[in-house]
Amino acid sequence: MNYCNLIPRIIIKDGKAFRKDDSTAYDAVELCEKFENDGADEVYIFEISSTDEEHETNIGIIKEIVAECDIQILLGGNVKRLEDVKKYLYAGAKMVILEDSKESNRELVNEASERFGADKVAVLFERKCSDEELCKAANFYFDEGATLFVISDKLSDEAANNFAEINIDLLLINDEITKEDIVKYCKVTNIYGFTSNAILSDTQEIMNIKQELKKDGVDVNVFESKMNFSEFKLNSDGLIPVVVQDYKTNEVLMLAYMNEEAFDNTIKTGRMTYYSRSRKELWIKGLTSGHYQYVKSLSIDCDNDTLLAKVKQIGAACHTGKRSCFYTELVKKEYDDANPLMVFEEVFNVIKDRKANPKEGSYTNYLFDKGIDKILKKVGEEATEIVIAAKNPDKEEIKYEISDFLYHVMVLMAEKEVSWEDITRELARR
Repeated sequence: MNYCNLIPRIIIKDGKAFRKDDSTAYDAVELCEKFENDGADEVYIFEISSTDEEHETNIGIIKEIVAECDIQILLGGNVKRLEDVKKYLYAGAKMVILEDSKESNRELVNEASERFGADKVAVLFERKCSDEELCKAANFYFDEGATLFVISDKLSDEAANNFAEINIDLLLINDEITKEDIVKYCKVTNIYGFTSNAILSDTQEIMNIKQELKKDGVDVNVFESKMNFSEFKLNSDGLIPVVVQDYKTNEVLMLAYMNEEAFDNTIKTGRMTYYSRSRKELWIKGLTSGHYQYVKSLSIDCDNDTLLAKVKQIGAACHTGKRSCFYTELVKKEYDDANPLMVFEEVFNVIKDRKANPKEGSYTNYLFDKGIDKILKKVGEEATEIVIAAKNPDKEEIKYEISDFLYHVMVLMAEKEVSWEDITRELARR
């Protein structure tokens, strides 16, 4: 489903984040995480740099944001050639925004679209012109391969109607755009989203704005339950238990209860809300401690009597300060935990420890001592061994060779400071 996206806009300069017309320097990762938790759909980042060193520093900040946050990034700024587009995309940007004001970018749109795909290319158009010229420019860039046209001005009614005939989507970034404008535009033309300080201010919850827009008929990305609370099977107190898991690791964090009001508030705000049986009142997790739980998904079991919540946990879930409430082990039988990601992490942690704390006679340390060329040589050799083993009908041989290959790849990862989380994030993004 195509939603109308609410997209805050920030500037990254000198390794710090700034909001327009605000001299306050923010931590870019923390700011983007706040946007994500508040319900923003994406974030538009304008990267400013005057030297290659500043450019690389800012690229590093973008990578940190992608590593720590789930929110998608529209990225523009210092683009002069195709290599810059690649850098932005490889840093994790969903889409690169090329400025129409740079003549070289007008030619780059088609090249970037053919190289990386039309869904990766947008154009920022800031020239003052007539409605006819604006629509002509949008048509031109659509033909060149861009799928998003970013406009820094309000649309006239005529232009909005004309844009309905053009297949390119519109992102409006005018700070004076109001909720009323959003409702009006969404009714007549193909809107991708809005960024406006008039509605996306620090004092307004983005989720609340979305709920207001939804009431006015705008398709926005909010939580909507496929079942009504009345369809749940409740316990004798009229409550339903909720098992809470970390959305990434599946670690069980806690067990709590909801009544209808708590469930509805959770759906509305995106923050886990429970009913306290001891205090006999609604309880928004984190309201006093700051340890909020942000909803990633809610599921119900086969009997409709237990909810499973996957959440992004800020801080500790337990009132004792522990990450999980289930930290007291009662009994345990030894077993082989072959969770693939855990195995990879454990082996990788051993490799990283060898690098930090060399051990005499260690083959891993031998590779680190010999350096990158030796490591690359071994990776290449092991890849060849896989090819040879694959021609053998005995699958045991190829299992052995793939394991060998993965070990050497992990040594390479440690040498280049790439983590499994980096790899899995990139695979998920693709």
